[in-house]
Amino acid sequence: MLILFGIIFYLLGSIPFGFLIAKAVKNIDIRKYGSGSIGSTNVVRVVGKPFGILVFILDFLKGFLPVVLTHLIFKLETQQILFISIFLVFGHNWPVFLGFRGGKGVAVSLAIFFGLAFVVSKLWLCIISGILSWILVFFITRYVSLASLISSLVFFLISIFLIKDFYLNLFILFLLSLIVIRHSKNIKNLINKKEFKFNRR
Repeated sequence: MLILFGIIFYLLGSIPFGFLIAKAVKNIDIRKYGSGSIGSTNVVRVVGKPFGILVFILDFLKGFLPVVLTHLIFKLETQQILFISIFLVFGHNWPVFLGFRGGKGVAVSLAIFFGLAFVVSKLWLCIISGILSWILVFFITRYVSLASLISSLVFFLISIFLIKDFYLNLFILFLLSLIVIRHSKNIKNLINKKEFKFNRR
């Protein structure tokens, strides 16, 4: 049964909202523009802020709804939900529909944690800490990538102190590792001072 859920979650995660919206609005393959990512940040850069926000919301929902509905309807154990949720991120980062070239997993990972917070209430403080640190870093630096990396680290550090669940902390560390891996190009650009910076307009 978990294998079936994993396949379904992977296919849901593979829905490339950024690609579809860029194609619908500007008739372009967004993978050939900007950072080459199909995530909301690149959509903001290439297509426009309203469409980037829409992509973020849709990516969030495709992570949040499956987790919540699986818990409410099928009553799976927390460890089972953790396992199948990994496939949502795999689908988003490496979508089968786009030749395994996808996003960076930040919105989907955040959405998964929102869904899990209804099961593990202490996650709310981790989420709030992560969001506040993201806002702080972004408004100081204007780098979305740096804000995402630092807020992910803050999230993990808070979880270590608050949550005494080995498997959940391992899951969080795993998603953090995926986020870092998917931001490897951004990290190089940050070091070389070539990373895209949002202006204040």
